[in-house]
This record gives sequence, structure tokens and C-alpha cells, in this order.
Amino acid sequence: MESDGEPSSFPQMRVGRFLLKFFGSACLLALSYRLLFSGATGFFVFSGSPASEIPAAKGGNLRSVSDYPSMEKTDAPYTRLPEMAWHGRKGDSLKEQCDLFSGEWIPNSSGPPYTNSSCSFIDPYQDCLTNGRPDTGYLYWKWKPYGCDLSPFDAEKFLKAMRNKSWAFIGDSIFRNQIESLLCLLSQVEEAVEIYHDETYQSMTWYFSSHNLTLALIWAPFLLKAEIKNLGHSQYDIQLHLDALDDTWTSQYNKYDYIVMSGGQWFLKTAIFWENGTIIGCHYCPGKTLRKLGMDYSYQKALELAFHFITASDHKPLVVFRTWTPDHFEYGEWYNGGICNRTEPYKEGEFSGDPVDQVMRGLEIVEFEKAAAIGLEDGMHLKLLDVYHLSLLRPDGHPGPYRKLHPDISKRPQNDCLHWCLPGPIDIWNDILMEIVLKEGVQRSSS
Repeated sequence: MESDGEPSSFPQMRVGRFLLKFFGSACLLALSYRLLFSGATGFFVFSGSPASEIPAAKGGNLRSVSDYPSMEKTDAPYTRLPEMAWHGRKGDSLKEQCDLFSGEWIPNSSGPPYTNSSCSFIDPYQDCLTNGRPDTGYLYWKWKPYGCDLSPFDAEKFLKAMRNKSWAFIGDSIFRNQIESLLCLLSQVEEAVEIYHDETYQSMTWYFSSHNLTLALIWAPFLLKAEIKNLGHSQYDIQLHLDALDDTWTSQYNKYDYIVMSGGQWFLKTAIFWENGTIIGCHYCPGKTLRKLGMDYSYQKALELAFHFITASDHKPLVVFRTWTPDHFEYGEWYNGGICNRTEPYKEGEFSGDPVDQVMRGLEIVEFEKAAAIGLEDGMHLKLLDVYHLSLLRPDGHPGPYRKLHPDISKRPQNDCLHWCLPGPIDIWNDILMEIVLKEGVQRSSS
């Protein structure tokens, strides 16, 4: 499996550079949290887990950018920090009487609503059962929010509510993973027809003729304007424009009734940053005499610009922002033997995640809350799909070596510990998405 370039051969230098950037970011984030949550009724919970474990690097890209699926390359190592779990706040635009994102995984004897044989939309790289994954226990869990129940996805109800509507999922390959899950769930009632794809099959559109429903996947991994070349065997740096959005999605924004969007692990790649037509710095660019700016710097810019576009637009769809997705590489990374071979979910507190993911998700929460406050004044409907914590607890849900058909495990094949098996834990994302969207529809019709 190809990568987006060889990792640095000097991990000590990489650790030093990252720690400088990370602690600076942590200070900024701490200030943001204090400002944001000073009046909150909810709270963060921190465990006393040690911060001494320092892996060599965070998980990365398994294929070239133009060859889906890619494991978005991470260039910066990290230090473990204590656990940070979001428990929500009363007044969030989530669900006031029940925090859908705070809960636990419990056994579910009924299993998934579809199988690898009943759904034709599963990408071969996520078709874990067909590819020979021997264990099936990961299929028999469901997410149970504390204090309430999450209804399973109801395809008939969803399609009826979405008649004559259009959806766009804007982001990277994790959204392709999610939209394929949604297509599988909906295929129990009606099977969609693919009506469009670009040259690389990264942007695609499906149509449900019986319900006049359109689902579109729009490839915009940075949300920002970016110059990305085939990185499979080159050292070409991504050119990222921090003051301009990607018109791949902004030019189509007015077409859709529902928008689901997210940033992702592409922000962890080596990139050169531009503003006003001038290079202002970079993220992880050893050997270049440029101002070293962290991945959190570019991600904050992207979120701020994207949310400003949304709140300022005259078009007012329901916009759902999906939070950061953690990976679960252990004993290394994608390029040096990292694996994900666990067969059960983590228990609460057993795994704290890594600080890179925590910082990036923290930025999302801060920027989302600012945008949601503006949106309330302007009639904007903005919701949060916070899948971070529930996904963090599912190391067993990834393809691992079974991203390819019947891999020879003795040869230590590269693992995919970022994307999700189908069926698998990612189906729960769509259970929650349906709950959010249909509840919003009821509120709109009653107001």
C-alpha cells in the first residue's frame, strides 16, 4: 500500500518540534475552554492516566491522494495526555433532555440491520467479512446513551421524511465510509442509483427515484482551497490557502436542503500555508526557512471561514457538523507495523485517546459554539454530530489487515485503523444523525 511520502528518519527531531507546537496549542486551547465553559452547566472529566507514553508518530496515509481509500497521513508525533470526555451542556443545539453522545457500548444480540451480502454499496476496503476477518463480535454492540435510548435507524421513516429533499456530505474519505453505511441502511427499503461521479470517484451522487431523494458526497478534505498533487511517490507539499474556501463545495451549497460537513486528518499532513497570495508559514516542513505554524492553526482558520460562510449565506439548510474521528493504531503506525487487532470495545476510562485528536476536536467545539450562537440570531439551523467519544471506544471496528481480500497475516500487511468496517460502529453515526434531523423536523413544523 502506497503512502503519501516517506516518514522522517529523525523521530527525536520530530518530537521536539511537535512538543513546542503542542504546548503552545494547549495554552491557546485552555484559554478557549475557559472562556467557553465558564458558565456551562456541563463539564469535562479528566482521569489520572499517565502522560509518559510517547509513540513514534500518529497514523498516516496508506494510499495516494487520488487512490481511495486513503489513510490521511499524519506527520507529527504526540504525547499522551489525560482523558478528556465531552459530557455536553444544557443549551447546546444537540438534545437537551438526552445527551446522545454520552453513553456506553452494550451487547446487542440482534446484530446489524444489513450484511455484507445484502448491501451492494460496501467498498471492498471496508468489506471486512468478505475479506476474511475471522471474528464477528464487533457486530453485536449498540450505543446506549446514559438516561435514554437511541432508536435504531428506521429506513422507511427516514425516506418518508426526506421525500423531495437533497443532502450533501462535505469532507474526506471518512464521509464516503459514512454515506456507504447510510446507503446500506436505506437499501432495506429502496436501493439508490449512482447518477454521478468525478474522474477519481471521490465526489459521487446517488438518487432514490421512489422518494425523489438525492445524496451527494463532495470531496473537500480541507474545506479550504488546496493544491494537492498525487503524493504517492513525491515530496510535493500541499499548498493550503487559509483565506479561501474550496469552491468544490461552496459553489454547490445552495443546491441542498441538508449539509453534513467535517474537517479531518488531512490537516495533519505537511502543508505550506498561504494568505493574500503570500506564503505565511507551514506545518511540519523541515529544511524550509518558513514560520512553523501548527496543524491547529490551519484547522482553526478552516473552521472559522467555513462557519462564517454558512452563517452569512442567504441559503439556510440544516447544517450538521460531524466532529473529528480518532484512529486506533497500536504498536506503531501505518508505515511501521501499526495494527488494530482488538475484538471488543474499550470500557469508559480504559483508553484516553491521543492529544492531537483532543486538540483538534476541542477547536471544533469552540468554533461550532461560536457559529451556533450567531446562527440562532440569523435563523440558521446548525447541529453537532459529536461522534468522537463513542468512536474512541471502538478499536475493534476497523478493517485492520482485512482491508484486502484474505491477507497473509504472517507477512504483517499494513493495517487500516482509521476507516470502519461495514457493517460496523459507523452505522451508529447514522442512527444519531437520523435522530437529530427528524427531531429538528418536528420542531420546525411545530414552531
